[in-house]
Formats: sequence, structure tokens, C-alpha cells
Amino acid sequence: MAAPRALIAGCGDVGTHLALRLAADGWEVFGLRRHPEHLPAPLNGLAADLSAPETLAVIPDGIELLAYTAAADRSDDDAYRRAYVDGVRAVLAALESRRAPLRRVLFTSSTAVYGQTGGEWVDEMSPTEPAGFSGRRVLEGEALVLGCGAPAVVLRLAGIYGPGRTRLIDRVRGGDAVVAGGPPRWTNRIHRDDCAGAAHHLLARDDATGIWIGVDHEPADERAVLDWLAARLGVPPPRRAAEPPARRRADTNKRCSNRKLVASGYRFAYPTFRDGYAALLAAT
Repeated sequence: MAAPRALIAGCGDVGTHLALRLAADGWEVFGLRRHPEHLPAPLNGLAADLSAPETLAVIPDGIELLAYTAAADRSDDDAYRRAYVDGVRAVLAALESRRAPLRRVLFTSSTAVYGQTGGEWVDEMSPTEPAGFSGRRVLEGEALVLGCGAPAVVLRLAGIYGPGRTRLIDRVRGGDAVVAGGPPRWTNRIHRDDCAGAAHHLLARDDATGIWIGVDHEPADERAVLDWLAARLGVPPPRRAAEPPARRRADTNKRCSNRKLVASGYRFAYPTFRDGYAALLAAT
């Protein structure tokens, strides 16, 4: 009996690690990206551009599971529209034209859809009123996935860190980090491995559909994270700013709850930023 087929559209870092988990479950997995030549075995690379629908003819027949894990390649509205709206629409149209027997669809979204700025707790039922283009475009992509006709999972991820994503460590080590004055500024994170792990967990549950938040157990004041990293690195604490820096319109300040994800049975590999960053520092 032939293995069921899965397509990872936008098969980058998170998508590749999800794909490997699906392959271990017995799926025949196709990873679609512009340059798939470095995808690890046993993944099947497909060279295509999500912003060029004509290139999606490489998608094979028989796809039963779609995981859309693309990310914008620049931080501007056009890039977010291409990645999270046009790309989603093009892949869904390509699969529909092949009459793909889709059993599940997963879309990696973002907590940027929440526009809260007062440190509020948010969950899957909280209002989504983003001020910035990123949140608005991601919401458009969510709507396309949730309306595609197949059982769909939308996983709203917070700040992803992990191997190759050490910007915060580099800033603290280099003395470029600044601790803002004023009230706490709440930040939310999730390790790359837990992004893939949570997505895999939800796809394995037939009853898991709709909106899910993917963050670790502990929203953290930005200052606490920077100070902790400085102590672990053995460098001076980040310098203190006399006043809070001027914030961009799209900046938010919220505490995201992972209660629904935890209640579903998912167990985090890195429950807090301390666990994840300690592992990163030990590896480097």
C-alpha cells in the first residue's frame, strides 16, 4: 500500500523539522521551496515559487495533507501579501485543480494578529485587531485556510528562536541590547523544535481544528530575558534607557496563553525561554 502524501509549502526551518516528523510517521513528504536541493533525506524536494502560480505545476497528485509554513522574505506589506495571502491562494488553487483528497491543512500563523498593547492576556478567543500590515496579512491567510473546505489548523506562533536564530544572544554579547525604562514590555517566544512539535501534535489529532496559540509557558518582560542572557554569557548587563523608546505603530505588548495547546496533551521540549536559551548557549 502506497504511503499517504504530504506537502510542506514554504519548507524552511520549521517546515523541514515538521516534514521530518511526518516522514518518520510513514508519510511520503514533498518539500516545496525555491531552492530545495539541500532538503535532508527522505524528503522529496520540489522547486517552485509560491508567488509564481505557474511553477506550482510540480506538485504531485494525491496530496492528502498540506502544511503551509512559508515566511515573508522581507518586512514590508508586499512581501507579507505574497507569503501569507497570494501564496496560500495559489497552493490551494493548485491542489483543487488536481482534486487533491485533502484530509488536513495546517497554516503557521503569527501572534502578530493580536494588537493588544497594555500587557493583557490573550488566548484563541481574544479580539484580533492588528495595527500593522503583518498581522492584517496573516489574518487574510488564516481566512483562506479556514475556508478551504478541509479540516484546518491555524497555529499562531510567537517569536521563534533556536539554532540559527540567535539574534538576541548576539545583541547581548555584543553590548548592543538596551533595557527600556517604564512598565514591563511583555514578550512571547517558542523554540523552533516546539513549533514543529506542536504542529505535528495537532496534525496527529483528528479533533484538532481551528485556532491554536503556539507559545511557551512563560510570557516574559523583555528586561528579564536580556538580563538573564547577560548573566549566562558573563557580560555586563544591558544598559538602561532613561525613557521607554518610541514604539512603532505595529508594536504590541501582550501575554499569550498556551493553555489550550497544553490541555490538548502537547508537552514542550523547552517550556520557558531559560530552557531554550540554555540549550542554545550550551551548543555554542
